[in-house]
Amino acid sequence: MTEILDELRWRGLIAQSTDAEALADALAAGSVTYYCGFDPTGPSLHHGHLVQLILMRHLQRAGHRPLALVGGATGMIGDPRMSGERTLNDKETVAGWTERLRAQIEPFLEFEGPNAAVMVNNLDWTAELSAIDLLRDIGKHYRLGTMLAKDTVARRLESEEGISFTEFSYQLLQGNDYLELFRRHGCTLQTGGNDQWGNLLSGVELIRKSEGVGVHVLTTPLITKADGTKFGKTEGGAVWLAPDMMSPYAFFQFWLNTADDDVARYLRVLTFLSRERIEELEAAVAERPQAREAQRVLAEEVTTLVHGPEAYQRVEAASAALFGRGDLRDLDESTLADAVAEVPRGQVLPGESTIVDALLATGLCSSRNEARRAVADGGAYLNNNKVTDPEKVLETGDLLAGGVALVRRGRRNLAVATTRA
Repeated sequence: MTEILDELRWRGLIAQSTDAEALADALAAGSVTYYCGFDPTGPSLHHGHLVQLILMRHLQRAGHRPLALVGGATGMIGDPRMSGERTLNDKETVAGWTERLRAQIEPFLEFEGPNAAVMVNNLDWTAELSAIDLLRDIGKHYRLGTMLAKDTVARRLESEEGISFTEFSYQLLQGNDYLELFRRHGCTLQTGGNDQWGNLLSGVELIRKSEGVGVHVLTTPLITKADGTKFGKTEGGAVWLAPDMMSPYAFFQFWLNTADDDVARYLRVLTFLSRERIEELEAAVAERPQAREAQRVLAEEVTTLVHGPEAYQRVEAASAALFGRGDLRDLDESTLADAVAEVPRGQVLPGESTIVDALLATGLCSSRNEARRAVADGGAYLNNNKVTDPEKVLETGDLLAGGVALVRRGRRNLAVATTRA
């Protein structure tokens, strides 16, 4: 237990903490109960939440007890963003998202043993809280000047849109969560992203004023690229953990395409590999960057962690098979569809369309003469098999799962020939 903070610092998982010396003493003295909150303001967790789940797992492995809070109450409000008021979702939607988030969180923690994790929902105590109770028992401990000075609130007040009382009150509800978990479970540590520092301190102050006890907060840095730009490539910069919002194949490919400047840092933050192994991979990046060994290990570790070993095996096989290092016929329809989701496609007629027609239909060649030359030069492939006859007809037997065939020109130019409009 005494070495956990050193390990977290080496991995780049600590941004700030309250009284670092007191926190270190508490973690060294025995098992600490800690919590992290996840608001269901959407149907999936993303890469930022993944960092929190990994931090929770590190602490549990070190002998401490996690409480994973899904905010069925706070999710109906949402913490204030730097710009723009959140859209309020109905209770049924938030309840559905709450269950989805619970299912995503549970695989990361152990729910048996001496420091077994506990799932909690702040709706259990917030729903019983009357407006009078909130104002008398919670609100009396807050000072308006402190609340207005919080960075997000201050920025929103300076904007044209301002901030509603609904979002302004979020910090009272989050502070009350910490107080309730302190009372119910003896929780004395809250973790979260560094952008939540102000909200997290809300609970520390509330417990100090109402209970006369000092408790702790520990935050992780926000994950960015080496050049400081936003992390992720999807809308809002998020890499979703739910497979129906980002397929395991797309998730795997995202990490596989990590830049050399970022990969060692992501290995430290997002995997549980040993220091020695990560240092080996960091050296490999410097000595053999073209091999992309570190990126392959990162993609394997994170995909396995989030989607499980079977999903990793499927997407790795698909990745290899697309470029001739595996059998395309071994891929199921869903995995194959995910693997080719972003490549060009064109329609063909089995029994009638030739390889030349397929090269034209998919846009791999712009004319019949160009397509014929590609075949003659040995640069045309159907399902990874070289085609040397320009009159080769695509037959029903050439179709893979889902009624598609993979057409390739050269080593890297892929397309899908499909029988569906």
